[in-house]
Amino acid sequence: MTQGTALPTDTMAKRSEMEVTESLGRRERIRAVVNSSLVGAALVALVVLFSLLSPYFLSESNIFRVLEQVSVVAVLAVGQAFVIITGGIDLSEAALVPLVGVISALVMNSQHSIVVGVAAGLAVGAGVGLLNGFLVTVPKLPPFIATLATFSAADGTALLATGGQPVFNLPSGFTNFGQGGLSVFPYMAIVAIAIAVLFQFILARTTFGRHVYAMGSNPVAARLAGLHNARISLMVYSISGLLSGIGGMLLTAFVSTAQPAVALNSELDAIAAVVIGGASLFGGEGTIWGAMLGALLLAVLNNGTELLGISTYVQTVLLGVVVAVAVAVDNVRRKAEA
Repeated sequence: MTQGTALPTDTMAKRSEMEVTESLGRRERIRAVVNSSLVGAALVALVVLFSLLSPYFLSESNIFRVLEQVSVVAVLAVGQAFVIITGGIDLSEAALVPLVGVISALVMNSQHSIVVGVAAGLAVGAGVGLLNGFLVTVPKLPPFIATLATFSAADGTALLATGGQPVFNLPSGFTNFGQGGLSVFPYMAIVAIAIAVLFQFILARTTFGRHVYAMGSNPVAARLAGLHNARISLMVYSISGLLSGIGGMLLTAFVSTAQPAVALNSELDAIAAVVIGGASLFGGEGTIWGAMLGALLLAVLNNGTELLGISTYVQTVLLGVVVAVAVAVDNVRRKAEA
């Protein structure tokens, strides 16, 4: 009798849990659509405004330039999105970009092989990402401190490896890729789009993606439900490191040299893109598409203000204002839902 009465109760509990999970999932999807729509509307408004103020804005050459400018930040934003959704942050991205660039360049020149150089760069990026995950999960350093430490170490390593000097004479096949394209689409942008499609699928359609959201929403509940939070952290920081490595190689191919002190504020652009795209710094929310829209909005804003002759200092101020507004809106919404 005991077993006969317990089974329906367990079944009802599981059904109730599934209904709640599905309801939360629908709510998150609706919220993601609304956030993306708002960012998309803002992006369209900027495009219309700048096209009216500058006849050059919608030219093919300028569209190509905007997509070049956004490609590296977009790739970094994909990795940053995974980390932020779990409730963490990765400040090491900006130092990994030049570190991977110089390591790849040095290996290419010494081994006379693009493939070996790219493999070395990817290994360095993923390795530093794995180190970030280790620092966050084993000694349990706050993500801000852990990734700030690896930022400093990676920055110093890039300078030591090159003596602070750029690495020249990269293989022409590598640099041609960084500067070529199809119609208005640079090869760099095509890589960024492919990465966004792949990781959006992983985040939205796989068990791992659901676990990332669950850990970010409530890490304690996720652990009690049997999820391995430490393993998830190791994986998301490794993804961020790997994509930082890809971003570093794209930037190196684009500028045709490996510079040990380039793009040192790119992590701020990536974080801004993710937050503007609807992710919450408290974790549990965000999409790759939203981050891509955020990155494109920032690129359009920078490009349009440049065409209008507005100082880069003003652009930096505008970036800060946009990020502050996005975070403030997220805080207000969270208080309203509490």
